[in-house]
Amino acid sequence: MMEKNYGAMTEHELREEIAQLKEKARKAEQLGIVNEYAVYERKALMAAAYLVDLDTIVPGEMYKIDGSPGEYFKVEYLKGRFAWGYRLGGERYEEALPVSILAPVKAGK
Repeated sequence: MMEKNYGAMTEHELREEIAQLKEKARKAEQLGIVNEYAVYERKALMAAAYLVDLDTIVPGEMYKIDGSPGEYFKVEYLKGRFAWGYRLGGERYEEALPVSILAPVKAGK
């Protein structure tokens, strides 16, 4: 069976894929297979990025980073399903984060 890439999947297929990946990650974590756990977690994040409406990620805006309390990310531009920009605070080096881990700072958005 050929695997579909995430961009070709429907919303339903993506949600099923994310659930399967999270289940595989949970099992790997239980078995103590840390690297396999990390791979499945990252794949789930990438699949989730295809559920994000890219119009909701605005260059120049600040976003919270899910899973990193107190860390903020300023988006410079989007390329594919990644937001490129800088974390506030530390070294100012450009990095790319999947759009699925960005949450609006402003309430009500």
